[in-house]
Amino acid sequence: MSLPLGILDQSPVISGTRPADAVAETVRLAEAADRLGFARYWLAEHHAIAALGDPCPEILAARVAAATSRIRVGTGGVLLPYYSALKVAEQFRMLEALFPGRIDLGIGRAPGGDRLTAQAVARGPYAFADDFPEQVRDLVGFLDGTLPDSHPFARVRAQPAGETSPEVWLLGSSGYSGALAAELGQRFAFAHFISAHGGGAVTRAYRETFKPSARESAPRAVVCAFVICAETAAEAERLAGSIDLRRLHMALGIDAPVPTADEAAAHRYTERERAYIQSQRERLIHGAPDEVRAKLLALADRFGADEVMILTITGDYASRRRSYELVAKAFGLGG
Repeated sequence: MSLPLGILDQSPVISGTRPADAVAETVRLAEAADRLGFARYWLAEHHAIAALGDPCPEILAARVAAATSRIRVGTGGVLLPYYSALKVAEQFRMLEALFPGRIDLGIGRAPGGDRLTAQAVARGPYAFADDFPEQVRDLVGFLDGTLPDSHPFARVRAQPAGETSPEVWLLGSSGYSGALAAELGQRFAFAHFISAHGGGAVTRAYRETFKPSARESAPRAVVCAFVICAETAAEAERLAGSIDLRRLHMALGIDAPVPTADEAAAHRYTERERAYIQSQRERLIHGAPDEVRAKLLALADRFGADEVMILTITGDYASRRRSYELVAKAFGLGG
């Protein structure tokens, strides 16, 4: 089975490193992904989180695209409720002008941080979905110059204009974004790494109810999974300790960088904590290369997904890069 693979990068800040190191590692990993034959490289937006170093994926996307030559580059995603649809359209029309045919615009509606931070970014209450469908329609209209004549901003043109336009993807971890993507005739990406349950039904419903649009004649779906791949299953299990402790920190409200494998191994879990991290393992695919390949193919089949995006965070940057290399080799990607 030929399955296009992409990478979602949250620019993790690992204990003992600086946020600037996380950004530099993102560029280094993107260069490797370009060589290895991955299809896409998406950057995530998070705010005021010690473990995640990228609040501005639209800026980092320009750096990543400049450092690569083949791979599609984009966002997974821009948190649209914070912003003007026109301004986002202008940013991505500029990226498209710089790197024609290589830009993806993934958009979401989550706040990407805590409530106080969301209020600071939005300069007021965060409107999770109050006018999100209208924002998406306006964004696509500005990108393509297709706002209806009755629209109050129909005469406004997003620059720089051009013959090509970024791909638009709606991101989600529930049925809301899938249903909206189907209604608007847009591409859809489901975040299995956030929600391990119900995603297959959401994606199938998206396909069944999809309405063709000027942009998309047929549905196109991606599933994004958290993956840790190592030479052996035992090593993958050891590396998974870092994300186990990171997820426990999140549940306890502890704002700290991603723990190293040694820090994770040194943590003494209570029975309650151990039960919690075990419950979160459903969001993780890990193991040796053949096992990871089989699990990703099964996941894509269950979702009816056209592509798979992979998110990998470990307690050191070398093992993170190695995980992607092993997955690429297991799937026979070029590079």
